[in-house]
Amino acid sequence: MSTTRRIHVIGIGAGSPEHVTAQAAAAIAQVDVFLVADKGESTDELVALRRSICERFVPEGREYEIRAVPDPQRGADAPRRGAAYTAGVRNWHAARADRYAQEIASLPDGAVVGFLVWGDPAFYDSTIRVVDAIGERMATEVTVVPGISAFQALAAAHGVVLHRIGEPVHVTTGRRLVEQWRRAAKAGIDLGTVVVMLDGHLACRELVAEDPDAEIVWGAYVGMPQQELRRGRLADVIDEIVTLRARLRERHGWVMDVYALLPTRTG
Repeated sequence: MSTTRRIHVIGIGAGSPEHVTAQAAAAIAQVDVFLVADKGESTDELVALRRSICERFVPEGREYEIRAVPDPQRGADAPRRGAAYTAGVRNWHAARADRYAQEIASLPDGAVVGFLVWGDPAFYDSTIRVVDAIGERMATEVTVVPGISAFQALAAAHGVVLHRIGEPVHVTTGRRLVEQWRRAAKAGIDLGTVVVMLDGHLACRELVAEDPDAEIVWGAYVGMPQQELRRGRLADVIDEIVTLRARLRERHGWVMDVYALLPTRTG
């Protein structure tokens, strides 16, 4: 008879231990082995932050282990489009699931496995999909705990409401931003505030000429001690943000940032 493996997927917020909810803390306290993706030296700090969260929320005297699992090579996303991009990501997820499944299979029966997910597991994170794939390889019982997302933390840090009265919020990626922005403008569709995640190249630079008065609300390492925030008219502040982002990446070896483009009209 196969053993059903218990897995907790736990959102831990955008960087600050204060973002860990009571529900997340309770889930962390049940975990025996935390699995963390080892992406090399550039993300050692992210692994260290997860360790500090465990030290804070795992009850004193309870034994637990953190296992760093070498992350499969994903390959270059930049040249991929459409089906090629989707296939590349799916292959990467499958390779991740294989490695995690091997680690989980080696654990004693009854051991509870935990994944500490940056932000909220529902937004631009592969963990739930990977855990679903693990469930195709072995019997699992999965619990997902929500967390504070980067764009929630961004709005709080700047003290803004993301949506205008009665208007939508559109969440997208840097890869899709320019296409969606221009298509909506051509069709006369109001996207409302546009929140942009996973934008390593600050694609909003391409919109300066056509929408210079759009307001950008930007943050890097939101909620962490090294947090940096900028806000202003897109045409006025984008060059500063580009320069700052490059400097931060060089200093820390990695950078996590998020931004929102707010409509210029009032409401």
